[in-house]
Amino acid sequence: MYMKPSSHPFRSEQARAEYHALYMERAKKWPIESENRFIETPSGQTFVRVSGRVTDPPLILLPGALATSLTWIPNITALSARYRTYAIDTIYDFGLSVRHREIKKVNDIVTWLHEVATTLVPEGRVNLLGLSYGGWVASQYALRFPERIRKVIFLDPAFTILPPTFALIFRTLLARIPLPSFRRQLYYWLLRDTVESGEGGRASVDEAIADWIVAERCFGPLPAVPPTVLADSTLRNFNVPSLFLVGEHEKIYSAQKAVNRLNRLAPQIKTGIIPNAGHDLSFVQAELVTKRILDFLGEPENINR
Repeated sequence: MYMKPSSHPFRSEQARAEYHALYMERAKKWPIESENRFIETPSGQTFVRVSGRVTDPPLILLPGALATSLTWIPNITALSARYRTYAIDTIYDFGLSVRHREIKKVNDIVTWLHEVATTLVPEGRVNLLGLSYGGWVASQYALRFPERIRKVIFLDPAFTILPPTFALIFRTLLARIPLPSFRRQLYYWLLRDTVESGEGGRASVDEAIADWIVAERCFGPLPAVPPTVLADSTLRNFNVPSLFLVGEHEKIYSAQKAVNRLNRLAPQIKTGIIPNAGHDLSFVQAELVTKRILDFLGEPENINR
């Protein structure tokens, strides 16, 4: 069992209260009715925001790094109209979930996700949607438990298809300097299309930066499991029906080079480049991205297992 202080994963009880107050304020923006659950498993206590009809097929949503289930606010209404959605606060990041075990390697993350998925959907298969780091986690889960996945969607997955650009590495390192200006530069660069979409877009990015600063001040050290790039042989043999979507202005790698690699090695994986978007594709182009997701999920499966 992971030995932890009483305030775990926060730095103190005061920090816990501060973060929870901020989180609850942001959660008021969730646009539809939802049921909030805490799922207890050996790996931890996982917070899940459940929306949609209980009779609809399941869709599990994984946010990116430094994010929570609230990532899906722009998409959740349309997704939940056709699917029983489970938006998760991951146990290795910000949010309301609490890890009971140390997270040291990818197997720890995959084991946790399998525990949660099995609790939420004990029988049958689930659809899995991951953004950025969550996309990489989704790929790792699909590799280990393909029998549990009906379809999987990768939105700008971290690494996974290509290694990061030098520009991303450099700017990410600068953002570790505890000055708001460096973090603003990283977010404005990654989320350029949102920033340039108008005052509302810029305000939403500024809010995300402010929330990041609060969360980092409140949480203790987070687990660090770096994402990886899938090998050629792994992509060739990837047999879970999959969709890869990337913004045309993606900064973590070249959108066109990522699509080219998949088309060459894994033509069974469907691909798409979203215009006028970068790493912010799921909210700056929410309607288009959500439509592409729903269209893909609604297609009949045609991949032999």
